[in-house]
Amino acid sequence: LIDSAANARDNAYCPYSKFRVGAAVLCDNGSILSAGCNVENVSYGATVCAERVALFNAVSSGRTKFRAIAICCDILGKFKGPCGMCRQALIEFGSDWEIYLVKPESKEWKKVDLDYLLPMAFTPKDLEAERVQT
Repeated sequence: LIDSAANARDNAYCPYSKFRVGAAVLCDNGSILSAGCNVENVSYGATVCAERVALFNAVSSGRTKFRAIAICCDILGKFKGPCGMCRQALIEFGSDWEIYLVKPESKEWKKVDLDYLLPMAFTPKDLEAERVQT
């Protein structure tokens, strides 16, 4: 999983930021079904992060249950988490899967969870909660 994320980083299309990110998803059946890299666009809002590319590739292949995701970016010497939009995309599929943040130079990793990365998350279960009637 760690190697898949690091290798995906090499395929990043980032002519503007020059900031490469790779991600790989481990599905519930044990397969590393999907890897993704960031894909930038001159219209910055059309840019897609590596984490969402990997996640959406897995969903496009029929998978919606995950054990883990590994994320590897170009920042040396630090563990960096996904952006807020990616955190929200990940929590859509539950908070019980593991997040591995990977240092690119050593492939050293740190395991965190989504509850840590996205406290007080808005999740699909919140739509089932009792709400004010209008």
